[in-house]
Amino acid sequence: MNKNIILSILLFSFPALPALAEYKEWNGTVLGFEAAPVGVFGDMLGIRPILENNGFTFHANYLGQAAYNAKGGYDSNKHTAYIDQFTFMFNQDLERWTGIPDARIEGNIVNRNHEDNLTLKRIQDPRVFNTDQTQESYGGGSITRLGWLTFARSFDDRNITWRVGMMNKAQEFDQIIPCDFQLVTLCGGKSGNAMTWNNWNIHTWGTTLSYKLTPEVTIKTAIMEQNSAAADRNHAWSWSTKGSKGVLLPLEIETRTFVNNLPGAYNLGVLYTNAKQYDLYKDKSYNHTWFMYAGMNQQLTQHEDDPNRGLSLSMSGSYHDERSNYMNYVTSASLRYRGMFDARPEDWVGFGISYVDLSSHYAKSQQMQNAQLNLTDYNDPLYHPIASSAFNAELYYRFKLASWFELQPDLQYWHQPGGVEQTSDAWVLGLKSVVTF
Repeated sequence: MNKNIILSILLFSFPALPALAEYKEWNGTVLGFEAAPVGVFGDMLGIRPILENNGFTFHANYLGQAAYNAKGGYDSNKHTAYIDQFTFMFNQDLERWTGIPDARIEGNIVNRNHEDNLTLKRIQDPRVFNTDQTQESYGGGSITRLGWLTFARSFDDRNITWRVGMMNKAQEFDQIIPCDFQLVTLCGGKSGNAMTWNNWNIHTWGTTLSYKLTPEVTIKTAIMEQNSAAADRNHAWSWSTKGSKGVLLPLEIETRTFVNNLPGAYNLGVLYTNAKQYDLYKDKSYNHTWFMYAGMNQQLTQHEDDPNRGLSLSMSGSYHDERSNYMNYVTSASLRYRGMFDARPEDWVGFGISYVDLSSHYAKSQQMQNAQLNLTDYNDPLYHPIASSAFNAELYYRFKLASWFELQPDLQYWHQPGGVEQTSDAWVLGLKSVVTF
């Protein structure tokens, strides 16, 4: 697979903005952006409406992800792995009290448990870096963390939005593809592959600025702390910048528009950091590095006259500095259909594939270490496997059993897990459950 061809497809897929004959409200439901459901506790005996009348809104849910190695992998001994997380997000409207346009306090608290990851225990060779995960929400340890706590407001008739505080990229950047699959390479976009900024449940200091060039096109930028210690347990609630290595400077352009009169979202982003980077192969360091990502999420069909049912296609990719990042590029594509069956109009079916090309510097490093130790036998515990590329796929069906409860079984296929050809292809059965409160 030629990386130049892949990048060309991603870059030139960014569409020209079609002029609509008349205004039509952008509806991202079929793209995976559903409205917040009614929780299991409803209006909480009238408490929720009282809070909302005072500008306080919140969203809380429970997520569980199980994975079972049905066949193959690095270790074929059967194991069922389970992780879960509780999430609480809130927004306090300050405009009504201060008169500042769109002024608000935003917060996110995430509790994760179990640290039982099938990828690490059975699927991939533990001697190489992960290229994917069977349970995308694994990471950060069994701990309760502050994901973000920020102040935001708008200017210029709400065309400019400024945010500052303890944050992560998930608040602003690369948010055009939902995280519905259980494979991490199919969960959302590819910006997390930069390995230099944090996602969802880990915070660092920063400030962001977004500007609506047109009602459809937004440009976003930021200055964010790069802190390699941010994922440490003692940083879970810390305000400290101890461990900071430099700053991150992202720039992203996003459009939410219509193609063939159907909604779509497209983005293109670049990321620069001045933090010192170390070559995976050569004995040298660099004073900066870069990263690129792009994505699209386009509705293809509409089911009869229902705008909330239909088929969508998403594609995303990232291209990395392979001197310091063990991945060279990552691409994926997925199809989703909401409401395929008339009897179950809120169910989803999804199918996705992903491809990971590993860094040549990483491969040369593994080869060099084997040569230094005079190792040639893959089965030797000290041997450093040579990783090249990996291909994964996932098929899921999500049952909307109640407004507050979803159950999603899935089937995953792993080809060359971890990019190691000696590792057997694997089949994984997964089960994802979501309860909204």
